[in-house]
Amino acid sequence: MLRMIQVVLLLLLALPAWAAQGQVLPVRENPENPIAHIHTTMGDIYIELFPAAAPRTVQNFMELARTGFYENTIFHRVIDGFMIQGGDPTGTGTGGPGYSFADEINARALGLDKEKVVQGGYLPHPSLGVNSQEEFQQLVVLPLIFALGISSQEELDARREEVERTLFSMSLKDAYVNLGYEYSENLPSRPLVKGALAMANSGPGTNGSQFFITLDGTPWLTGKHTVFGQVLFGMDVVEAIGKVRVDMSNRPRQQVSVRSVEILDQLPPLLLQLGNGNQNTRSTP
Repeated sequence: MLRMIQVVLLLLLALPAWAAQGQVLPVRENPENPIAHIHTTMGDIYIELFPAAAPRTVQNFMELARTGFYENTIFHRVIDGFMIQGGDPTGTGTGGPGYSFADEINARALGLDKEKVVQGGYLPHPSLGVNSQEEFQQLVVLPLIFALGISSQEELDARREEVERTLFSMSLKDAYVNLGYEYSENLPSRPLVKGALAMANSGPGTNGSQFFITLDGTPWLTGKHTVFGQVLFGMDVVEAIGKVRVDMSNRPRQQVSVRSVEILDQLPPLLLQLGNGNQNTRSTP
């Protein structure tokens, strides 16, 4: 009996802090979805990947992980309340795997075809994230003018009513298409809720290896970044990384590294046992 008590005590001492605090583990949406175990210098993050929503993106991420691509990379950009970004082998924010691939986003599934660019009172939709007239001109109006094939001031003056009519009927999807984004209606795309894993990019079709994990919902990025996973466990680690001190360029002053990314078929048995019978506490779209 004494020996049994000692073993139990040892097991309890070995449990991570979250277990002692009684944290409820969420349940996978699909038991066949792969799990990404991101082992960082600040703790472990377990993410359910969504191959049905983003097959090419998930395949790319898993292939890079299995080759050790992400080992010893850093989170080079951290913005508290927004996201943590990594996956750049150079650590500069400009590196990648040497290739790029297309976005995997269904704008209709995300409701972007229903949201008007201009709302009541001539206000830009908040998801555009514009803060001035000049930004609205650059992001929406000028791309619309080019999409209509208008190439001179004289032609613009002659077609001004058409431009205004089109502008007020435009959806967010239309505006993003004018910026070069391409969408598929065959994917069950997901919004950028808290804990979402998404591809970082520099514009349409420029995905590579960089990714970010959101610290809150980011509707202004919806339709521009492929969401391909959701944190199952370790959101406390993501939030802790989000709190590290950064410089003026949002680069952590204290380096936070990804030691490894492992692709799993199942969560570790200990996590499954502790989470048995608990209900899913994950934020859902």
